[in-house]
Amino acid sequence: MSGDSFHPPVRTLMGPGPSDVNPRVLAAMGRPIIGHLDPAFVGMMDQMKVLLQYAFQTENELTLPVSAPGSAGMETCFVNLVEPGDKVVVCINGVFGQRMKENVERCGATPVVVEDDWGRPVDAQKLDSTLAAHPDARLVAFVHAETSTGACSDVKTLTQVAHAHDCLVIVDSVTGLGGSELRVDDWGVDAIYSGTQKCLSCTPGLSPVSFGPRAVERIQSRKHKVQSWFLDLNLIMGYWGSGGGKRAYHHTAPINALYALHEALVLLHEEGLENAWARHRHHHEALKAGLEAMGLELLVEEPHRLPQLNAVKVPEGVDEAAVRTRLLQRYGLEIGAGLGPLAGRIWRIGLMGFACNAKNVRLCLHALESVLTEMGAPVERGAALPAAERIYGVTA
Repeated sequence: MSGDSFHPPVRTLMGPGPSDVNPRVLAAMGRPIIGHLDPAFVGMMDQMKVLLQYAFQTENELTLPVSAPGSAGMETCFVNLVEPGDKVVVCINGVFGQRMKENVERCGATPVVVEDDWGRPVDAQKLDSTLAAHPDARLVAFVHAETSTGACSDVKTLTQVAHAHDCLVIVDSVTGLGGSELRVDDWGVDAIYSGTQKCLSCTPGLSPVSFGPRAVERIQSRKHKVQSWFLDLNLIMGYWGSGGGKRAYHHTAPINALYALHEALVLLHEEGLENAWARHRHHHEALKAGLEAMGLELLVEEPHRLPQLNAVKVPEGVDEAAVRTRLLQRYGLEIGAGLGPLAGRIWRIGLMGFACNAKNVRLCLHALESVLTEMGAPVERGAALPAAERIYGVTA
């Protein structure tokens, strides 16, 4: 067994996550470690809360990063808001809706499923009909940006439907935050979770969450203890200063990872949230133009496509895994495979955060066209890059 240091290869990450990390974020991780209750660190925590509130577009006091990846943000929402015996309507249109259902069951609650085809957004009319048939439901859970398909659901409308039936909402925006329009307060979202490794261009391992006043009231009036000690917000609030008074020790925070998230949020603030949304849309349009000029199709219909996660149909007769392997070995380019019923049928091409730029779009189009041509796929040679350049113009 070798004891040599590990030096990872340089890759261009254009899969479903993690995304490429801004050099300023990597540099922030290397700063000196200080105690997690050091006054300077507590001051940074306060700044981070404000920056996260900006990213989520909320004034929710209970807005913080959970010290674990996006899946733990998901569990934080469910274990704090769902009690044994509750009925929860879960909207499933991909892998991550299925995970929500699993969380409901593990909380001892009863899930009622609203199902839509993978690649389609959640249907608000189906949700309304389901809630009418289950007037005792207490919560609605759905995915804003479904990472397994690249479909974007209408958070504002779905939240309105849930509230009309006196239900709180839990929203998964792991791939949405920083890449697509998201307005937690304006849209009335009660609880939401995200991840750092997607459009925030930070390292994996933290999960930003935000809870509105109705959700906080639900947490504080629970009849049963939260089943997870580590994720119990009644305890975490004391550490993050959301309960007022002196900071209470809860756990040793991942200090250098929080430095990185702070820097990523500073970068987002410098760019401007709406500018970041527009940048993701602009580079998506260039990538889409190139893919379509090549003769490839996108899975999701245009009005519901996520700009930061592009699900591309694999041409008939092409070994999609062999394509990904060749892209990685020859170009150092990572794209993602399909999941569940879409395994072998799509590639997932990410344009997230720092990786969402013209250089990466051009690399991806050139590399994909070269590999597919070599493999005898029916693609239009030489068409992709000119189509992308027509979107960029001469100044890109």
